[in-house]
Amino acid sequence: MTSASAAADKVQDSRAFEAAARIGYVVLGLLHLLIGLIAIGIATGGGGENADQSGALQQVRDTPLGLPLLWVIVVGLAALAVWQVAEAIVEHDSDAKKRWAHRAKFIGTAVAYIAITATALTLAVGGRSESAESSKTLTAQVLAMPGGVAILVIVGLGVAAIGAAFVVRGVRRAFEKHMSIPSGTAGRGIRTFGTVGYVAKGVAVGVAGILFVVAAVTHDPNTAGGIDSALRSLAGLPFGQVVLWLVGAGLVVYGVFCFARARYAHM
Repeated sequence: MTSASAAADKVQDSRAFEAAARIGYVVLGLLHLLIGLIAIGIATGGGGENADQSGALQQVRDTPLGLPLLWVIVVGLAALAVWQVAEAIVEHDSDAKKRWAHRAKFIGTAVAYIAITATALTLAVGGRSESAESSKTLTAQVLAMPGGVAILVIVGLGVAAIGAAFVVRGVRRAFEKHMSIPSGTAGRGIRTFGTVGYVAKGVAVGVAGILFVVAAVTHDPNTAGGIDSALRSLAGLPFGQVVLWLVGAGLVVYGVFCFARARYAHM
């Protein structure tokens, strides 16, 4: 094989991998769309499904093309996770603190994608996965450990901080620097969807973090149930159903934004 043909093969492989990673963003959009619709269903008195990744993936599995779609989800999210790891490796910000902060963000995002990939893979091979129950089981195990309360508080505060970061990223439109957003009406729409979507996701993640802290303080692992418990807890607040409907609609908007991200993200 000549050096020219080898280079051409590498370019082709890179493009194929990039295409798979962009499919990953489409998958994220679909999952957030479904989670948002489930949350809206809960707010309006329905929605028996879990309003989290496992609930969304189970809805996908129950469609006529569920099994092949699950495998597409596995491939897309796995490629997206690898892409995030690669971004962490090649990160070269001149400021050392920012460089390591960016790397931590990329690795954390990759871990989240891997977790969803594992859930999709479990369902694809015929297993069952309940994110909320897994969170409660893990919380109970942590509480039983020496220093478990402190560990869970730290975890909860960390998750809440991630939620706050999503809100800040949305308000500041920090996502713009990672995308080639078109001008005109389409660009304004993408920016608006990104802002609303990031804020809604930040609220959901932030509440989930707070519930971990509450579980630690009350020694009640049933309080911690991930995004599903976070969204359902919103319904119990004053005007909670309205708040939950707005957050659910925001997650739907974030899902649509992810579709645009698949097209315009820097890769």
